[in-house]
Amino acid sequence: MSNVLRAKLAAGEFFLAPGLHDMMAARLAREQGFDVVYGSGYWLTASCYGLPDAGIATYTQMLERMTTLKRTVGDTAVIADADTGYGGLLNVHHTVRGYEAAGIAAIQLEDQEFPKRCGHMEGKRVIPIEDMVDKIRVACDARQDPDGMLVIARTDAIAVEGFDAALRRAEAYGKAGADILFIEAPANQDQMRILCGGSDKPMILAADELRDLGYAGAIFPASTGLAANAAVDRMLRNLKERGTSVNPDIPLYDFQYFGRINGFDEVYAFEAKWLGRDPVR
Repeated sequence: MSNVLRAKLAAGEFFLAPGLHDMMAARLAREQGFDVVYGSGYWLTASCYGLPDAGIATYTQMLERMTTLKRTVGDTAVIADADTGYGGLLNVHHTVRGYEAAGIAAIQLEDQEFPKRCGHMEGKRVIPIEDMVDKIRVACDARQDPDGMLVIARTDAIAVEGFDAALRRAEAYGKAGADILFIEAPANQDQMRILCGGSDKPMILAADELRDLGYAGAIFPASTGLAANAAVDRMLRNLKERGTSVNPDIPLYDFQYFGRINGFDEVYAFEAKWLGRDPVR
């Protein structure tokens, strides 16, 4: 499997990956030319099921969402959130196999206890470091192609055990075979510099201006979800108050263009070829 993300890391090329909350955001990201995107468990759970990221979505549900996301973005590399691996070591093994078969470029596993919750929410707890090391080893071994999908090890230990503990965990996860390390929520840029300086593994974090700090890339998990919900909320307020969706201060995406990037040109071409009719547009 060709892996754009692996190639970027090998070349030392910094990457930006927008978080995608639904499949239309995925279409638009592909249209804008992003070659790496992030499949956020928080936002894909919220958009599909209207549920919080608190360990409620199952492996089967998230595999379906990530598979659909990958199909939608085509050759674009997908970094896919896989929470805790959805259980014990056997669950991690099957999660890795499922995500790899879906064509995912990098699978992200975290060291929270189950049920987990979004990394920026309160009440997180982490599993013993030895247990997470075993998960990383199992994940790396489960891959059919060791040169294909990357394994990202994320630790949420800063908020639970402190910064030094997170450093120890990151070091252990790297030694266990993780290709990329993700240390959640450092408190300041000094901590961010220390994190990068203490490891030869690529590092990612959801923040901006990281290239000069030594990070390999940046993910923006909430970007499209927050933007879309802000726009929808504004339009709905206008509709309720004025009884119309028309407002010069509220831009609406061009409907015809939206239909084209959503695949209707292919539908029309299929009908013209096989049904012998031209579309009425």
